Amino acid sequence: MELGWLLWGAALLLGLHVLTELSAAANFAVRLGFYYLLCVLGSALTAPVCVLVNGGRTVKNMRIIKAVVKTFKYFFGLRFEVKGLENFEVEGPAIIVSNHQSVLDMMGLMEVLPDDCVQVAKKELVYAGPVGLIIYLGGVIFINRKSTDSAKMVMAEVAKTMAAENVKVWVYPEGTRNCTGDLLPFKKGAFHLAVQAQVPVIPVVYSSFTTFYNPKKNLFTSGKIKVEVLPPIETKGLTSDDVSDLTDRCFHIMRETLFKLSGHPGEVKDSS
Repeated sequence: MELGWLLWGAALLLGLHVLTELSAAANFAVRLGFYYLLCVLGSALTAPVCVLVNGGRTVKNMRIIKAVVKTFKYFFGLRFEVKGLENFEVEGPAIIVSNHQSVLDMMGLMEVLPDDCVQVAKKELVYAGPVGLIIYLGGVIFINRKSTDSAKMVMAEVAKTMAAENVKVWVYPEGTRNCTGDLLPFKKGAFHLAVQAQVPVIPVVYSSFTTFYNPKKNLFTSGKIKVEVLPPIETKGLTSDDVSDLTDRCFHIMRETLFKLSGHPGEVKDSS
């Protein structure tokens, strides 16, 4: 009986291997499915550890979560080349903004996430089973993107928490995933928050994933991701009247860096 199950298992694995070699769509589905499985299993196993070590919901759990997620890259042959981590070393709170490309962003986030840093995420994620539980335990701040008033109230509370607990806040200003190799226009919420709290904005840019990950082409292979943490942009003395200029400044700096890291520096001029 046991031998039979082993033979069936071996046949299944062999069949999956052959299928992924023959079909790009099958390869994409298997690799992405395995990524989701890792996220679920990793979350389920890490959640009890977070509760036992830190007693419940706290940003300190991000150290444990980070240690687990940083192992994921080895399963997919992903390599990170990171530059500028010293730019996180600012006194006091800060707003960190980065480009948002795909479900794989979590691996990139955990590769460079500084201590005492919380993320802002859509409210729906809290219902994502073990994954929702682990990000809740990590202190992630949830906002209702469909309700402007609710989002503004949450961001006002974020400003108070940031100052009281001396934490950094990580935001994706594009507001949604964008795997085109370019940036979407930035929403201003993060920059209003930075000006309101008078804290610096630290841009983080990840090179385009399109050379190894592209759902439209069923592409998911190994690859290298370049990450650059840019120097902080000060907001002291700025008012709400300066938010648009601050947003535009950050957008152009990050877009130029994105094209540089992705090996397409000329596209900044071509598309401006």
